[in-house]
Amino acid sequence: MATIPPPAVLCEPMKIPKKTLLGPGPSNPHPAIIEAMTQPILGYLHPEFLEIMDQTKAGLQYVFQTKNKMTLAVSGTGHSGMEAALVNLLEPGETVVICEHGLWGQRASEMGTRMGCNVVKLPKPPGQYFENFDEIEAALKQHKPAVLFVCHGDSSTGVVQPLEGLSDLCHRYNCLLLVDTVASLGGVPFFADEYGVDCVYSGSQKVLGCPPGLAPITFSEAAMNKITNRKTKPLSFYLDMMLVGNYWGCFDDVRRYHHTAPINLVYGLRAAVTEVAKEGLENVMARHKRSALKLHKGLEELGLKLFVKNPKFRLPTLTTVEVPENVDWKFVVDHLMNKHRIEIAGGLGPTAGKIWRIGLMGYNSTEENVDKVLAALGEALSLCEQARESAKI
Repeated sequence: MATIPPPAVLCEPMKIPKKTLLGPGPSNPHPAIIEAMTQPILGYLHPEFLEIMDQTKAGLQYVFQTKNKMTLAVSGTGHSGMEAALVNLLEPGETVVICEHGLWGQRASEMGTRMGCNVVKLPKPPGQYFENFDEIEAALKQHKPAVLFVCHGDSSTGVVQPLEGLSDLCHRYNCLLLVDTVASLGGVPFFADEYGVDCVYSGSQKVLGCPPGLAPITFSEAAMNKITNRKTKPLSFYLDMMLVGNYWGCFDDVRRYHHTAPINLVYGLRAAVTEVAKEGLENVMARHKRSALKLHKGLEELGLKLFVKNPKFRLPTLTTVEVPENVDWKFVVDHLMNKHRIEIAGGLGPTAGKIWRIGLMGYNSTEENVDKVLAALGEALSLCEQARESAKI
């Protein structure tokens, strides 16, 4: 017998205000993506849905710029992509070298440790990067890892890490290259096959502009050889790429049920890669660069300093800004949200209270949004100045 009554709040409709999401993600979806997600639900093995999965897979190959057959979307957020990559490419006791120049390298290290791997960390202070690969090569030579992890676009620091030449170095030492592109894929030049990347994953909710819940991922032939020749099964059944890959039709085999895919999210991702294809991948990248440069110029005109000093290493999809002395970072964030319904974010971990993070991703990467956030920032900083002057009286 039910003795607990239904919560009264459930009798009220949800009240969800419209906001401009200019933080580190998620971003506002393109209207076509929202429309796609309202379509009728299909079964997880209905032929019409399998066809949509195939179309989505082809779109992801385009966005990743790869011919890898093993290209799909893991059911889960970007973290699930990270874990899927690590848990399939590594076995307990194997060595992984992690380039830690932000939060996501730290998360990869934590996952590797929990998996029982020998984790070798190459740490950098927030805002720094690997300008040359001497340190990485020394680690590869000394530790002989199975995998090297690097984050291409770090949303915790605003750094974009160059990758050209890194795969040649890894392969020279019989090491696979694993790259995180959660905050960069689609908005920053990245070409998986050209760069020789063995595994790369991303997230649906940033540049692609789909709601959170899917993690695009792709594996090279060398990576698949590593997976198929494992001595032990992956620790995760849910993220076992041999099983998930079969469901996504990556093998010449009958597709079998593995889990119930988030059907409508896949519709949304199909629409997201369609929008990228319609605009053209290189045009999307160019748009993100233009928006970022306009934002950088406007921030400097407001008297603000960018956290990443070298323009070459600034992530176009997410800009990090130093919080000036005597400015309450949270007052500024709250003012933008409460007055203008604009989201920006503060720092994470060691940068908490020291930086703001402003995202211009996907549908949100427009000159109009740049003007909007700069005007709101200028207003908030002016209020901070007025408060300081009043305090002197």
